[in-house]
Amino acid sequence: MNMNTENILKDILARIAQIDYVKPGDIPDIDLYMDQVTTFMDGQLASSKRHEEDKILTKTMINNYAKNNLLPPPVKKKYSKEHVLVMIFIYYFKNILSIKDIETLLAPLTEKYFDNGKDFNITSIYEEVCALGLSHVGALQEDVTKIYMQAMESFDTTEGEERDYLQFFSFICSLSFDVYVKKLLIEQLIDKLPEPEHGKKKKEK
Repeated sequence: MNMNTENILKDILARIAQIDYVKPGDIPDIDLYMDQVTTFMDGQLASSKRHEEDKILTKTMINNYAKNNLLPPPVKKKYSKEHVLVMIFIYYFKNILSIKDIETLLAPLTEKYFDNGKDFNITSIYEEVCALGLSHVGALQEDVTKIYMQAMESFDTTEGEERDYLQFFSFICSLSFDVYVKKLLIEQLIDKLPEPEHGKKKKEK
């Protein structure tokens, strides 16, 4: 197995540097039909795809989000800018959290701030948390580089392609362990949140 891990690291750091978020100003001010939403999301989040054929959002996904109380229902089959912002939150969360956890996490947000007619709303929250996330990009690059350097110092008793693969494997394992621990912490934090009201009603029936 022949690989240039240094180039791989450079590619990873470049990818991290390109991380951005969908700006609320880029979302149309008019309400959108479902087809328009899926087209918009596919265009805006195309850079996050692993494979070209991957789908960012489908009609089935949107219907399931509404059915599972992750997303407020559309108005006359149309979705507002705040609907789109909630879908973006769901898009990122669904890679690491269960549907139930996402419901628990988003319920206080959608119940209090969705279409509340005030200046401080879903859009305000989205902008602030995205800005906070982007402020960590530099530290994330440094952290990944440190993990890489440590991995490249492992398995020093092996040689050639065998060592290359084992060091590469060690790098992936270290990154995975970091994700695993953070996922556990996120789940623990979500468990401290109250159960959504609609979830309680389901149990009572």
